[in-house]
Amino acid sequence: MQPNTLLNRVARDQLPPHMQEAWDKAQAMHGDTTFVEVAGNNPRMYDWYLQDFYAKVFYGGGIDRQIVELVRLRLANIHGCAFCNRSDRAAALAAGLDEAKLDALSDYENGPFSDAEKAVLALADVMVLTNPKGEITPPLYERLKQHFTDGDLYELGIMMAVLCGMAKFIFAFDLVEKEDYCPFIPEAATGT
Repeated sequence: MQPNTLLNRVARDQLPPHMQEAWDKAQAMHGDTTFVEVAGNNPRMYDWYLQDFYAKVFYGGGIDRQIVELVRLRLANIHGCAFCNRSDRAAALAAGLDEAKLDALSDYENGPFSDAEKAVLALADVMVLTNPKGEITPPLYERLKQHFTDGDLYELGIMMAVLCGMAKFIFAFDLVEKEDYCPFIPEAATGT
């Protein structure tokens, strides 16, 4: 389902040069530039998201890149963000993850994942927007602490909170294409 935002879209030629480049990449990968065009209303916040969250936390933190890419793609898969699924899959492959793992995400407990990957994917299932009562249980914590320090878990939790919060934002503001199975498509759009 293509986005149909109510917010003003800033034309490509009115965007700062770095956002024009992002517009070009979004057009090439997704055929849709809504997210970048709406972000053009506030380039400072767009830059914060890319420079402070992605550069400093997501890619600049202490967690292995393959782990964070798996987590991000798992969240996108469950949330049903078509835009994110395409981008995150490409980033996961670029990080060295293989197609077999990415294709097995929906049944990761039985897939070709390490114990650490399975544990962190279970944590993603706790954090996902569709699990409003999710919490780290003692058995999950025991699994996680075999591979991650409490500091790592804190970092992963904040990272997933930002990703889930952004998912809610982009869905509520209708900024990205959604998969047909997305649980966040408004009822008015589905005709139910």
